[in-house]
Amino acid sequence: MSSQLQLLHLCDPTLPIGGFSHSSGLETYTQKEIVNSPETMKVYLTQILSNTILHNEAAFVSLVYEACANQNWDRIMELDSICNASKLPKEIRNASQKLGTRLMKIFNPRIQSTLTFQIEEAIKNKELFGHYCILFGIYAHELKIPKKEALEGFFYNTAISYITNAVKLIPLSQDSGQKLLFEILPLLEQLTEKALVPNEVLLGKSSVGFDIRSMQHENLYSRLYMS
Repeated sequence: MSSQLQLLHLCDPTLPIGGFSHSSGLETYTQKEIVNSPETMKVYLTQILSNTILHNEAAFVSLVYEACANQNWDRIMELDSICNASKLPKEIRNASQKLGTRLMKIFNPRIQSTLTFQIEEAIKNKELFGHYCILFGIYAHELKIPKKEALEGFFYNTAISYITNAVKLIPLSQDSGQKLLFEILPLLEQLTEKALVPNEVLLGKSSVGFDIRSMQHENLYSRLYMS
């Protein structure tokens, strides 16, 4: 099967892993009316992709992909542990693990490689947290998706998830959401190039504002999303 089809499957926003249940703190921003228009949503999206996703989730995808290529199991374990420690808000940390576990249940039975069996056993024995970005990088490698295409797909999937949530939360029109996606595509290309060789000094970089809003989400009076 072509790597492009494999990538489309891996990045499909309709995968039944529960991603639609999580706003990753965006709900707090909308309730506080900090993000309340297409313009403020573009600022939010640009900032979170450039300052959080690039140095965290996307960097982990990139580094795990390389660890798989080098058959370095200890490196995968190390990156998973760093990923867990870098997710300060409890809801975000738990959501990442749940998404990863559900992704595993979909792809492990279909790939059935030595590495995917090892991953499943490690998660079952609680030796591995199994964060979504870690497993995304592993499956991208095992499905023989080129690294650059995998990262482009990861950034696109992340961006479209935020935009879909914004359409519901602000709310935005569907046309506004699509216009925002068109405008953000050049940024996704730029971030992909940076993520190909991530700056490990910045790995796990904390963006305090996003972390605080995610923590505040736990105590919102009313909520549509789990995080």
